[in-house]
Amino acid sequence: MLLSENSTERKAIPIATGVLDYFPLALAEVAKTSKAGNDQHNPGQPLHWDKTKSMDHADCIVRHLIDRGTVDSDGIRHSAKVAWRALALLEIEMEQNESV
Repeated sequence: MLLSENSTERKAIPIATGVLDYFPLALAEVAKTSKAGNDQHNPGQPLHWDKTKSMDHADCIVRHLIDRGTVDSDGIRHSAKVAWRALALLEIEMEQNESV
């Protein structure tokens, strides 16, 4: 289970009202970025994140941050790529901390 089984602890993590409702346009753009990345790195395969590919998230964040406010040659906003990479970096850190 991703969230605690304790209802008080679960209610203290407002995913819909604390993230989705704040950033619907940004999250839609990150989802578009995710699909474009899947189509590039896993052509013809269902949407999935192959964590063995392109693992230099911190360096990629900085490279895309330099070009923030513009659109990359593939039609995806650099800022959306920053957000995707930041989420990837955090997800991996969280997964690694779970096993500690």
